[in-house]
Amino acid sequence: MERVSYPIAKVTDRQDRIVARAQESGYVAVETLAREFGVTTQTVRRDINALAETGRLRRHHGGATPPSTIENAELAMRQVINVDGKRRIAEDVVARLPDQASAFLTLGTTMEQVGACLARRSRLRLITNNLRVAVSLSGNEELDVMVASGVMRSLDAGVTGESAVDFFDNFRVDYALMSISGIDFDGTLYDFDHREVRVLRTIMANARQVYLLADSTKYGRGALVRAGSVADVDAFFTDAPPPEQLRAVLERSGVELHIVQDSD
Repeated sequence: MERVSYPIAKVTDRQDRIVARAQESGYVAVETLAREFGVTTQTVRRDINALAETGRLRRHHGGATPPSTIENAELAMRQVINVDGKRRIAEDVVARLPDQASAFLTLGTTMEQVGACLARRSRLRLITNNLRVAVSLSGNEELDVMVASGVMRSLDAGVTGESAVDFFDNFRVDYALMSISGIDFDGTLYDFDHREVRVLRTIMANARQVYLLADSTKYGRGALVRAGSVADVDAFFTDAPPPEQLRAVLERSGVELHIVQDSD
């Protein structure tokens, strides 16, 4: 079942196709893309600049390559990429959580926006390995917050490792709110840290409903570790319509699609 809030897309089909070409060949030249799409080289450069700013491509002289699959961008950079889209996604998801529900919260900058929204709620039990989110919730005495044990990584104060896996395996919650580093057009979910992926898989296996929260900058973005498929989730929340191939996967898998766009 598909529920779309607003009809206007923010990611152009041409940009999605540029990303796909880069993934196929490893490098795309500006002049080649301009001929293929029937546009000027200036238009292609603008597209590449926009894609590079959101981490979907790396700029090079005369062209572009896919982003690194072994190293994520710095936290400060990820926090300002499409922050409005992430905030809208967070607000929509948090509004759907009923009182007295339980939920897992995973890592990522989208989840930090979720934490900011949850800080205004009450009567929820929240379990997380995201220390930044836990701190944002700490001032609300009407929330029951539990924090996973394990190894804290310096990148983003996320807790991973075997202890975190064992911790989450002790619970069965109503909802898992999870984010991801990248979603391939075939629906494969990717992340950069194999330890984080083990935690994610445990979280997904111990929730009655799994909600995937990922903004449109994650479309077509690869990383080193496979974390599963969009077919493994119950609902997908994003800020712009997904590319056609990904949309088809969602429809075949019966995943609810919620596109939370700006009303403007």
